[in-house]
Order: sequence, then C-alpha cells, then structure tokens
Amino acid sequence: MHTDSINYWLAGINLACWGICFWWMHRISSRQDTLLAQLKAQGRRIEALSRAEHDLIKEVHPQVGEIMEGMQEVVDAVRENADTSQQTGPQAIHDKKK
Repeated sequence: MHTDSINYWLAGINLACWGICFWWMHRISSRQDTLLAQLKAQGRRIEALSRAEHDLIKEVHPQVGEIMEGMQEVVDAVRENADTSQQTGPQAIHDKKK
C-alpha cells in the first residue's frame, strides 16, 4: 500500500509539472507573438518610408541631368581659375620681383 501512495503523489507531481510547463510555454509564446506583431509593424513603417523615399528619388531623377550639367560648368570654371592662378601664382609673382 505504501507504493500505491508514492505512485499517487508522483502522478500528482507529474500533473503539476505538466501544468507549470504548459503555463510557461504559453507565456513565452505570448511574448513571441507580441514581438512578432511589433516587428510586423516596424516592417510596415520601413516599407512606407521606402516608398516615400522612392517617390522622392523619382521626382529628383529628371533633375539629375541638369545638376550634372551645372557641375560640369563648375568644374570647367575651377580648371580655368586653376590655370590662371598657376600663371599668376606665388612663384610667378616672386619671379616678377627679381
């Protein structure tokens, strides 16, 4: 009769452990669901920002050619100034004084 009592209490402990384990896994699962929902919301926000950025780039894209033409004009002007400053640079001024 003593072994029946031990088996009864071990079965009760086993059932309690299963209950605790189920509760613990449910708790972990609910935390994971919350995190997954937050990640989905973040993904939607990032996607919306990416679409807005893409739309802005589409608006700017036709102007890129104009910007490149303006940049070429600036490069040409700088080169001209560099050429003239080499002719009238500090060494040329020093040579003229001699």
